[in-house]
Amino acid sequence: MDSALTTVALPGALAVVMFGLGLSLTVADFARVGRQPRAVAAALAAQLVVLPTICFGLVTAFALDPVLAVGMMLLAASPGGTTANLLSHLFRGDVALNVTLTAVNSVLAVVTLPIVVNLAIGWFRPVVDGGGVGLEFGKTVQVFAVVLVPVVLGMLVRRASAAFADRADRPVRILSVVVLVGVIAGALLAELDNLAGYLADIGIAAVVFCLCSLTIGYAVPRLVRVGHRQAVASAFEVGVHNSTLAIAVAVSALGVEQMAVPAAVYGVLMFPLALGAGAVLVRMTPERRTVSG
Repeated sequence: MDSALTTVALPGALAVVMFGLGLSLTVADFARVGRQPRAVAAALAAQLVVLPTICFGLVTAFALDPVLAVGMMLLAASPGGTTANLLSHLFRGDVALNVTLTAVNSVLAVVTLPIVVNLAIGWFRPVVDGGGVGLEFGKTVQVFAVVLVPVVLGMLVRRASAAFADRADRPVRILSVVVLVGVIAGALLAELDNLAGYLADIGIAAVVFCLCSLTIGYAVPRLVRVGHRQAVASAFEVGVHNSTLAIAVAVSALGVEQMAVPAAVYGVLMFPLALGAGAVLVRMTPERRTVSG
């Protein structure tokens, strides 16, 4: 990508998305972990342990190019985003739990994402322009500064004026969606010449991974007897990744545009798949089944 995009536009886009998230957060959202420990632990286990393992199996089974394989692992390590909160609201999930999971997972990702990505780089050993690839600690800190600082600023705005934060929430959410679409389009356009080949290589893998993510996100909490609404929240939190963050890490921290392609493709495919999953989950609502029966 053009240097102006990688140094200004992409970090700025990520900051807008994360500031919007911050506007919806309070300190109480982090404290809620103690009130719903089983639901939070199950969702985080699905996100941080089960999902990267499944993704590793998929990219190995599909024999993806090493650069794309690392890009998929980067996507798997990325936390959920504000879109997960919206989908959870639409399909009767526990939105408060979504907010908590997004907050906690975004902080944990400062540590977990570099670990997963560097392990993937060490395993797949991608070569770009004749050289190796590595995720430097300094670059990682820069990217997550762009993630966490806007979140904190958004939280401070909400604390100073909840009414203003509520009024700003909708326009910022809309702007976040526009920004997300722009980032995905930019990532795809940057690799336009190779896009058809990439889609052939990772299209099916991305679809399977998304379906696995949504299923795991719902199934793991249910296995430990977490309620349906909380499991729906987990399904979207685990299944709807922060594609903007994954693209920013690939382009700004790793400097490999091709590595952003899995996140960009996933960012397009996850919407119809998540909507379809939501329709199924609504039909599984206990109250609905009781009424139907």
